[in-house]
Amino acid sequence: MTFTADEIEALFTRADGTFLCARWDRPIAPVVFGVEDETLSVVKGAFEAVCALAGHTMAETDPELGVNTMVFFCRDWAELTGVSDLDRLVPDLGPLVERLVAQDANQYRIFRFDAGGAIRACFIFIRMDAEMAKVPADTLALSQAVQSILLWSDRAFTETSPLAVADGVAVLRPEIAGVIRAAYDPVLPAVAQDPSHALRLFARLEAPQ
Repeated sequence: MTFTADEIEALFTRADGTFLCARWDRPIAPVVFGVEDETLSVVKGAFEAVCALAGHTMAETDPELGVNTMVFFCRDWAELTGVSDLDRLVPDLGPLVERLVAQDANQYRIFRFDAGGAIRACFIFIRMDAEMAKVPADTLALSQAVQSILLWSDRAFTETSPLAVADGVAVLRPEIAGVIRAAYDPVLPAVAQDPSHALRLFARLEAPQ
């Protein structure tokens, strides 16, 4: 299956009607909190796989930030308020936690951007409720890596997961993989706010790989 240009446009059109497609313009340097060592390697492995797909790079550290992708696992959202200095990295952390509790959310992502609008940092919060606890670690890790490699629309995956199951194993849907590869074409800008960008992505899906 290949997306149409309109379907690609929808992946980056937010609920308020604005179009925004942004990618990382620096190596991704992730760190994971709240999991055992074996899960840590699974999460980092998922980021490595998605970066390889995109033709992007990873690094141990970010020269400006130290690390630029933080993945927090918790059992209760209130645990976040006890993480040292997190309130300095995430403004209005207290109200955010209250909102997540009120919505009974089990995941949340915050992006930060550089002066040009490219992704500069990403904070990923996962609450291991009963639903999340049923998801295999590799599936959960791949899903989060995919959803943080680009700034997708806030509605992109509300009804359809970016993953599919093949022979009992969660894999990235080929059409989503194609969009990621296209978005990281070095000829394209790291940030686009014009819906016509979807046509440029579509053209790269159609081009020979």
